[in-house]
Amino acid sequence: MLTSRERLAKRAQRMRRHLRKVAGDRLRLSVFRSSKHISVQLIDDTRGVTVAAASSQEPDFVSKGISGANVAAAEAVGKLVAERAKAAGFTDVVFDRSGYMFHGRVKALADAARAGGLNF
Repeated sequence: MLTSRERLAKRAQRMRRHLRKVAGDRLRLSVFRSSKHISVQLIDDTRGVTVAAASSQEPDFVSKGISGANVAAAEAVGKLVAERAKAAGFTDVVFDRSGYMFHGRVKALADAARAGGLNF
């Protein structure tokens, strides 16, 4: 019997395996969601480097007193990573939800990133 953490890891690996097949030359927008924060990275899997990242743990969010455990913070992180990705010269990405269900904070982050100019 697998634990919930092991099931999540299995789903994430299955999804990443599929994304590598369909991604082509696009970067991967990977989401990590905890109970208190949300973070996202724009990863180039061919070179193995992170091109851009944003998190609700950054000083801007902490100084404003924004909690990372709500939809508003996820939207702010999505907009921020879209700005950083466009500044780095990337607009086409594949969305890696890391095994999390596509609703709530994950969906809010994806919608804000799309509104910010990322295509996926």
